[in-house]
Amino acid sequence: MVATPRALATTARTWTAPEAVPFPQQKERTELIEQWHQRCSALGLTRVERPDFEPLMRSDLAVARERNQRLFTHAAPVMEMLFEQIVDTESMIVLADVSGTILHSVGDDRFLQRADKVALSPGVNWAEHSKGTNAIGTALFEEAPTVVHGGEHFIHANNFLTCSAAPIFDPRGNMLGVLDVTGDQRSYHRHTMGLVRMSARMIENQWLSDDYGNRLRLHFHTRVEFIGTLLEGIIVVGVDGKILGANRSALDQLDMSSAALRMHSLTSLFGTTAPAIFDHFRAPLATPMTLSLVNGRQFHVSARFSGPQRTTPGQVFVVDEGERASTAADSRKPAGMLAGATAHSAEGTLFSGLHYLNTGDPQIGALIQKVQRVINRDIPLLVLGETGTGKELLARAVHQDSDRARQPFVAVNCASIPESLIEAELFGYEDGAFTGARRKGAVGRIVQANGGTLFLDEIGDMPLALQARLLRVLQERQVTPLGSLKSIPVDIAVIGATHRKLRDMIEAGSFREDLYYRLNGLVVKLPALRERCDLEVVARRILLTDCPHGTPEISEAVMALFKAYSWPGNVRQLANVLRTAAVMAAGEGQIEEHHLSDDFLEDVHSGRASPPPQLSVPIRPATASAAAAAATASGTALTTPVADAMARVPLAEPVAAGSAQAPADPMQGSPESALPRTLGEAEVELIRSTLAAANGNISVASKRLGISRNTIYRKLRWGK
Repeated sequence: MVATPRALATTARTWTAPEAVPFPQQKERTELIEQWHQRCSALGLTRVERPDFEPLMRSDLAVARERNQRLFTHAAPVMEMLFEQIVDTESMIVLADVSGTILHSVGDDRFLQRADKVALSPGVNWAEHSKGTNAIGTALFEEAPTVVHGGEHFIHANNFLTCSAAPIFDPRGNMLGVLDVTGDQRSYHRHTMGLVRMSARMIENQWLSDDYGNRLRLHFHTRVEFIGTLLEGIIVVGVDGKILGANRSALDQLDMSSAALRMHSLTSLFGTTAPAIFDHFRAPLATPMTLSLVNGRQFHVSARFSGPQRTTPGQVFVVDEGERASTAADSRKPAGMLAGATAHSAEGTLFSGLHYLNTGDPQIGALIQKVQRVINRDIPLLVLGETGTGKELLARAVHQDSDRARQPFVAVNCASIPESLIEAELFGYEDGAFTGARRKGAVGRIVQANGGTLFLDEIGDMPLALQARLLRVLQERQVTPLGSLKSIPVDIAVIGATHRKLRDMIEAGSFREDLYYRLNGLVVKLPALRERCDLEVVARRILLTDCPHGTPEISEAVMALFKAYSWPGNVRQLANVLRTAAVMAAGEGQIEEHHLSDDFLEDVHSGRASPPPQLSVPIRPATASAAAAAATASGTALTTPVADAMARVPLAEPVAAGSAQAPADPMQGSPESALPRTLGEAEVELIRSTLAAANGNISVASKRLGISRNTIYRKLRWGK
C-alpha cells in the first residue's frame, strides 16, 4: 500500500470546497487523491467497477448491528439531530462500523433511492478494498476526517456523490466506526464537514461518560467560556491519579496521542493530585481551577464526579459474599453517612483498606497482620515483590487505614522519571532553577505529600547521588527546592517498594546502606501470583470490578489453564487477560478458551506454563516420617514452608501391604533406600503424603501444609 505523507493528511483534514482552494493547496490535494487512487489500484480495483448489490444477509446484518449496539445507541439520536440540520438538501447520514459495513442510514427519501443504485445502504461494505476511494473507507484508513467530492471517488459510478466522514474513537483511542454525510455533489456545502466532526465528537463524549460515569472527569479549555461546550477537553482520572482516557478535544489541546496521555498521571501532567481537586470543588460555588502543563500553558478546569469510584481491574483482590452483604448494608445507610464516607477519601468508598486485600491466601493474611501492627506507629514500610504483584495497591491500603487517609497519597515511580528530572520532580524547584523550568517554579512530590503518604515505587532505581538528598529529607523532615535557599518542613509517612534485591545492591555499591536502614522499618514481601492459592478468587474479583453488570463466569477449562500458567506479569497480567476475555465473551455468560488472546494461549501452550501434576496414581502417605528422617540424618534444617508444616500435618495410616491400592515399589526390600536422599525429595514426599491423606484434594493439602496450590504444583513438577 502507498503510505500517505503527514502533510498531505493534514491537508485532507482542513480541505474545504474544491473550487475555493488556492492553487498550492489544490496541487497538494490532487497529489493526495492520486496516492489514494494508487492505493486502490494496488488492491486490484478498477475505476469501472459495477456497484456490489450483494449486501450482508439479513441475519448477518442483525449480528453486525448487535455487535455494534452500543455504537448505534449513542449515534442514533445524534444522527436524527444532524438530519434536522441538513433536511431537504438531497443528502443522507450513514453510520458504518470499524470494518466499513453500513449499519444504519437516514435521509431524504429521494436521495436514499438514488443511493440504493450504488449500493449505499445498510449491510454493504464501503471500505476502500470494496468501494475504492470514498469518505467512509478512506476515513477508516487514514483515521482522520475525510472529504471525497465528485470525481475524486475512485469508482466512476460514485462520482455524483459528495461525502464528508469523520471516524469515531473511544476514550482509549480505539476506532469504533465512522459517521458520514453523503449528498449530491451539486448540493455540497463547506460547513458539512464541521457538522459531521461535531456530531462525531458528541458520540465520543457520550461514550466517554457512559464508560467513566463513576470516575473523576476533568473538563478543561484555555478559555473558561468554552467549558461545557463541544470544544472542551475531557480527561478521565483513576483512583490512583493516572489518566485513563480522554476525548479528542483533550488530545488536540494537549497535543498528545491517546497512548502518550495515558502514560501520565495528574501529577506529571498538571502538577496536582486527585485529593487536591476534590478539596477545591468540595467547596460551595467553587470556581474553575487554573492548572498548567510543564511547558507553562494554562487551562481552566472544572471537575465532575457522578458517584463513588470503583477500583480498577488488577488493583483489588477479592469480593466475597460477606463483602457484598457489607456493600448492601452500606446502601441502606443514611445519606449523610455515605456522604461523610466519600469525603473521608477522595478515592471513593469502595477502596477501604487492608481488609479488601485479605483473599484467604495464608501468605497474604500473614502479611496483612504484620502491616496492621505498624500503621500509625511512624515506622517506615518497605514492600518487596515482583512486578505486578500489587505493591502500590498495598501502599494505598495502608494509607487508607491510617490516620492520614484524609491527606494526599503521592506515588513516585523512581524508574519511570528520567534521571535528569527526578530531583526536580521530588524536591521541586524555583523559577529559573534550570533551563526549561516552568515559570513560577513547581512544587515537588514530597511537598505535595505533606500530611499524607509518600510512596516511592522502584526505590532501587533511584540514582545514587539523589539517595543522599532523600536520606537527609527523611531524617530532617525538611525539603529545599532546587534554586531555593528556603527549606520547607514536611510531615510524611514513607512507603518504599522495589523488585530488586537491595542488599545485593548495597554490596555492589549502587544503593546506600544508611538509606536502606532508614526505609527498612518493616519489610514485607508480596508473593507472586503463581505462589498463591487464591487465583480463582482474584480472577472473580477482577471480573466483578470490570463487569459489575453481567459478570461472566470462567469455564473449568480456562481456569485449568490459568492454574497451570506461571503468570510472569502477576495480577496485572491476569487483569489484562481477563479484561480482553470479558470483552470477547460479551453476552455469552462464560469465558471459554477461544475468548483468550492468541499471545496468551501461545505462552500457555509453548511450555511457559506450569502444568498441574497427574494425581490419579495413589501415593503412599507414610513417607512424611521418612522425609523428616532424611533431613535429620543429613543434619539439614528445614526452612521452607513445606518443611515447617511437617510437624503439624496429620497423615493417614499407611496403606496395608498387599492392598490393591499399594503401588509397586522396586526398592521395597531396602528400607534405607526408601528414604529421600535430599531436602528437595523430603519436601516432595511430604507433599505427596499429604495429598494422599487428602484423597488428592489440592485445596485441602495446601491448607494443611500452609502453602499455596501453585507451590504444590511446582514442587511436584520439579520433583519428578
